[in-house]
Amino acid sequence: MKTARMPVPNSAVAVRIDFSEHMMNVYLHDGRTVSVPLAWSQRLVNASPEQRANYEIGASGRGLHWPDLDEDIAVAGLMAGADWQGT
Repeated sequence: MKTARMPVPNSAVAVRIDFSEHMMNVYLHDGRTVSVPLAWSQRLVNASPEQRANYEIGASGRGLHWPDLDEDIAVAGLMAGADWQGT
């Protein structure tokens, strides 16, 4: 018996990111905002504000990268509610 897979959005395109004390806010091209807890990423939760602010949006807006932290996050994973702890 096959297990049903949760669909993963692939049309979400990030245009910018900002942070509050405990949350990361990803703003999408279509006007939506995805907010996730910083605690989902040990690297981001322990980073300085300057390290968090030094991000790159790549893969045509579908990937987020922090070069100072060696952290990569897929926008589709955020949209699907994926918790990327342990990466």
